[in-house]
Amino acid sequence: MPTPWSRFRRPTLDSAVAAWEERVAPLLEEEPADPAGRRRVAARNDNTVSAALGITPLPTAAEEHIVPVDGHPDVRVRVYWPGEERTPPGSGLPALVYFYGGGFTIAGIDWVSWDARFRARARDAGIVIVAADYAHAPEQQFPTQPEQCWAAFEWTHTHATELGASPDRLAVGGASSGGDLAAAVTLMNRDRSAHTIALQLLENPALDLTMGHADMAGIDARMPGVIVRAVGRTLVRQYVGEDAAAARLPYASPLRAASHEGLPPAVILTSELDPLRGDGEAYARALSASGVPVTAMRFIGQTHGSLGSTGFVPAADAAHRLVVSELRTLHGRTPS
Repeated sequence: MPTPWSRFRRPTLDSAVAAWEERVAPLLEEEPADPAGRRRVAARNDNTVSAALGITPLPTAAEEHIVPVDGHPDVRVRVYWPGEERTPPGSGLPALVYFYGGGFTIAGIDWVSWDARFRARARDAGIVIVAADYAHAPEQQFPTQPEQCWAAFEWTHTHATELGASPDRLAVGGASSGGDLAAAVTLMNRDRSAHTIALQLLENPALDLTMGHADMAGIDARMPGVIVRAVGRTLVRQYVGEDAAAARLPYASPLRAASHEGLPPAVILTSELDPLRGDGEAYARALSASGVPVTAMRFIGQTHGSLGSTGFVPAADAAHRLVVSELRTLHGRTPS
């Protein structure tokens, strides 16, 4: 017989996330179906919500560069330093090369929310962050994005010393689609250059674009799994094109790589009410089975995007502190 407490066995939206969503909902314009229109409206929504909630990027130092990409469009990167002045060359700080999330089709380093997050993390962790503004799908499709992200990583390794960082204290990271790209970069690095990567930080990552590992068990009952899968397949098709086989390639779906041996230590964050939790947790198991040190954490009651709501959702604040703490460990790494 059910007890009054049995309801707590089922995934439930965190009350702080519910309050945040209720506050934000009236501010949002409805996004159209076409990718370019959706991108424009999503950018306006980011500006509107950031202004309403008082999200203001810190006045830390930043600088942009254009990085050439062999056979693909150049990629813009923005370098963030932890203080208001550029860190002197040769300072040897850790550096994180990071790839924003947006379903491969929206968002970017110019979004207020992402810019604010990069600046706060650089300051709080005392590191250099290089954020890549990789191209949007469907205007550019796979493999443009992983090649751009690889070029941004290679550029950071080459220029680390002049950026005030150390080439022996590099990490890569990303959220959602950016997590897919970060994991792809670690595979590309293993296959191409074997540079030292001290950490891969994956936040609610998409890692299997066939959706074979998506976990629908925890999603809101108001959003049936069939709808979630349909939306996911649309985004994947916009990214990899009409050839479904492309989604199985390892640089598109790192979870499906033939081997995960020799990859960097990983910290993976997942959210209970996010179908992509299945990707992140399966990847943690795959890395562990290959002898890669990995820590994976599931945040109860959180959605795909709620861990970005620092200052409004306690779990998001905890996630920020966790990420900063992990990044700070890179200061203690002895250069080879």
